[in-house]
Amino acid sequence: MKRKLYEIAHSRAGDKGNILMLSLIPYQEKDYPLLCKEVTIERVKQHFKDIVDGEICRYKVPNIAALQFVCHQALLGGVTISLGMDTHGKSLSYALLEMEIEVQEALEGG
Repeated sequence: MKRKLYEIAHSRAGDKGNILMLSLIPYQEKDYPLLCKEVTIERVKQHFKDIVDGEICRYKVPNIAALQFVCHQALLGGVTISLGMDTHGKSLSYALLEMEIEVQEALEGG
């Protein structure tokens, strides 16, 4: 069964120049392995294919059960020169949560 990420996780965004950082944190720690398996660099690149022009790196932060994505060339040049409506990229954390992932039945009940 497919589910949107916002059903099992929340996200925060940060930026520096033309680089966007997105964190993905499950509401329940038991869902962290699912996020690690399903939310890959390739899937995030595909999800943001029209937004992020550069490399995307993924970092696991197991001590707090989180993933961190660093997206290069993601803010139309950066906060000080971008003509984009959301020059800080905060809405991209919500865009990430719109991604659908496959959830096994065993995880659905709990």
